[in-house]
Amino acid sequence: MKRNRGRAVLQKMASVKESITLSRNQSVVRSLCKRLSLDPRQFLDAVDVDIKSLCLNILKSKENEIPLNNDEMMKWITIAETFPVDNQDCCGFLSKLNEELVQKAVLLGDGLKTSIIDIIVFSTLYSFVIGLSASERNRVPHLMRWIDYIQNKEDLQECFEKTLVEKPIFEPQGSKAAVKVEADSTTNKIEKIKENAGSSKVETVRKKIASLKVDGDNDSAEKRKKSHDMDAIEKDKEVSISLLNIQVGLVRRAWKHPSADSLLVEEIDIGDTKLRQVVSGLAKYCSSDELTNRRVVLITNVKHGKLRDVMSEGLVLCASNGDHTRVEPLLPPEGAKLGERVSFSGHEGKPEDVLNPKKKQLEKITPHLFTDAEGVAKFKGIPFMTSDGPCKSSIPNASIK
Repeated sequence: MKRNRGRAVLQKMASVKESITLSRNQSVVRSLCKRLSLDPRQFLDAVDVDIKSLCLNILKSKENEIPLNNDEMMKWITIAETFPVDNQDCCGFLSKLNEELVQKAVLLGDGLKTSIIDIIVFSTLYSFVIGLSASERNRVPHLMRWIDYIQNKEDLQECFEKTLVEKPIFEPQGSKAAVKVEADSTTNKIEKIKENAGSSKVETVRKKIASLKVDGDNDSAEKRKKSHDMDAIEKDKEVSISLLNIQVGLVRRAWKHPSADSLLVEEIDIGDTKLRQVVSGLAKYCSSDELTNRRVVLITNVKHGKLRDVMSEGLVLCASNGDHTRVEPLLPPEGAKLGERVSFSGHEGKPEDVLNPKKKQLEKITPHLFTDAEGVAKFKGIPFMTSDGPCKSSIPNASIK
């Protein structure tokens, strides 16, 4: 029995790793093809190989323009291929890359011109970097400066959502001049005191003035630093998917809303003793029979409220195509347990007890939810993961709400 459980755990871990690797490979294909003006569709069918083979296959299409026998280029492709899946190992990898970028603007080449290697490495680690907290980003400043440079230098908006990178506080030259003026003023005061007092009194006053100045400078610098750190942390929290409690559920019963033709009411099992009642705007897209016994994922920490006089205690997440003619609930894998919380690599924070509508937290997060070309549900490129694999939809490249 224990052996079977162990085997099942290993299989799930392998499934998670395979999903993350597949997502990274798709990102590399899209961004590299964007840089080389190639159609990514001709390469997306073969993303289940290692990154080195994948990149070489794409680069061969431009072998007249790009030399494939460049040792430095092959070294970096090999490094990108070894980027780990485990969070702790990923952080160690990023620290080494941060050291590599201390005196560099780009990974390969001279000056400020980005290379295809920058694109490949950026695409490989982007989905993990955007999940870093403010304090983790502060530990790799050169890496974050490079990330910011690439995302602003290259036209990759179609492939990646831009991530906010906090810039270091700039101290203008004028501030130093102000300090000098203050120091000169202090010296003049001391000279005047000298004329009217003995040397011991002068020394006492000098120490007091110096103490006040240092304390004032330290307090000011500390306040600026704390304010800067708090702002960065709050901005991270505002759009962190970890604020949401997204759980796997099973619709036990569904029926039409008594006073709204566009709404359905569902009773959803999330593993609790009591079923959770949710009102959804799905009546135009699926019947109550189609929803019954269907697995779904739902946000369970939204504020409860009535929709047309019927209480709703959650929000079923659905994928929608561009013109909103197709809408369907996201589908978690069959092996995922009811009530299991959907996870996102790099976002392991505790969810809010109840989302605050005044802070518009959900409105800030949902623009970053979408399905990829394979229908895998993602937040900023990071898959919606369960213990049995990612959540999916039959609608590719869809928005999620």
